[in-house]
Amino acid sequence: MPVMKKIRTAVVGAGYLGGFHAEKYAQLDNSRLIAVVDLNGKRAEEVAANVGSRAYTSYREILEMVDAVSIAVPTNLHYEVAKDFLEKGVGVLLEKPMTTTLAEADKLIRIAREKGAVLQIGHLERFNPAVLALGSTLTDPRFIESIRIAPFKPRGTDVNVVLDLMIHDIDIIQNIVRSPVRHIHCIGAPVFTPEEDIANARIEFENGCVANVTASRISLKSERRMRIFQPDSYITLDFQHKKFAVFRKGDGEMFPGVPNIKFEEKVFEQVDALKEEIVSFLEAVETGRPPVVSGEDGKRALETALRINRKL
Repeated sequence: MPVMKKIRTAVVGAGYLGGFHAEKYAQLDNSRLIAVVDLNGKRAEEVAANVGSRAYTSYREILEMVDAVSIAVPTNLHYEVAKDFLEKGVGVLLEKPMTTTLAEADKLIRIAREKGAVLQIGHLERFNPAVLALGSTLTDPRFIESIRIAPFKPRGTDVNVVLDLMIHDIDIIQNIVRSPVRHIHCIGAPVFTPEEDIANARIEFENGCVANVTASRISLKSERRMRIFQPDSYITLDFQHKKFAVFRKGDGEMFPGVPNIKFEEKVFEQVDALKEEIVSFLEAVETGRPPVVSGEDGKRALETALRINRKL
């Protein structure tokens, strides 16, 4: 039996999220975790020791040593770090938001294309089984309502709640609707940080679909839900509890003038979405196939998020 060739992997940015990335790479049979990199040498050593890897304080030391890398540094450093790896032909899994500007996003997409390198953006919710279950259930979304709320945590506050949380739903909604954004109405407020901690956006698309999107990082509980309304049916998604339900107009009437409603619900086992994301990323690196969440997808979500921020 041929020996599996392992992909040389690394994680740059060993903070809260980067630590989880390192754990997943260390678990996968087709990954050899070469390095954990962080400017904080103590943190890099702590994570590296936990996963049986080696710690570095400069990502430039490993540019020639790896085939694939997760980048989980602060957003303002995404472009610089990702550019250096992509120029070496290294596959990059770049945490969201993709970059701070659309010009930076365009440059990363161009470099990845020129070098034949995989550029995948870390919109983790795409790997949620409730989202994957949508499939052929989607026909013609007309109205979408989403809410994503969470208790306050100091991490992630280098950006506002739109780029921190809402961008997940923006990505899912735009992937569902597949129509240009026509207009945006929004409101938001800073509460615990100088940036907006709660925001609501009404996004109108060229095809007539409307999405009402709310995100908060100052709530007492966590909730991640979406409802999708379309002719003859509506769909509910519970991202947190991995539930999917669809309500359809059936034959006959429940009461005069009120149609029968057919109901179908699926509850999925809890899966490790981050591990699934990294497995998918490494498959793209190994096979050369397009990633599930491309650089173009990341740029599209970023563009809408930045439009919302300008209006805020």
